[in-house]
Amino acid sequence: MKHTLSVLVEDESGALSRIAGLFARRGFNIESLAVGPAEQKGISRLTMVVEGDDHTLQQMSKQLNKLVNVLGVIDLSTIPAVERELMLLKVAATAENRAAIIDLVQVFRAKVVDVADDAMTLEVVGDPGKLVALERLLTHYGILEIARTGKVALERASGINTELLKLTRSESRVPA
Repeated sequence: MKHTLSVLVEDESGALSRIAGLFARRGFNIESLAVGPAEQKGISRLTMVVEGDDHTLQQMSKQLNKLVNVLGVIDLSTIPAVERELMLLKVAATAENRAAIIDLVQVFRAKVVDVADDAMTLEVVGDPGKLVALERLLTHYGILEIARTGKVALERASGINTELLKLTRSESRVPA
């Protein structure tokens, strides 16, 4: 199972390498890593996506909490959270297919941020599933380049689990 961890760390040199080293020593691959300033000066928030079972991730969280610069670790996979990612995508676009591409990306609320004679660069923000869906639809036009930020996430202040709501709504539509 994939886990999204939110880690608060003091801004000190070497903090990120100690965290990455902890995962590397235990044979874990960090699938996604986003780092930036947190709400307090001198503190950064790392959002990382790693794969592993619940027990192993509990152990990793305990190990992370023992590191000197780590102030806190939350597994956002087990609680309601807001998750977003940014993707820039350069797609081949001719005069003939440009309008079709623009129509498609509008459905995903993506923005055209650059246009050339033979290509367009798009910006899309959303949950990772949305980004993958758009990427798949644009594949047949010819994707030239992709850059993704990695997932950023915060616990939902409302405490409402939107994934659970989606399941509940889809189950209520299924005839009994």
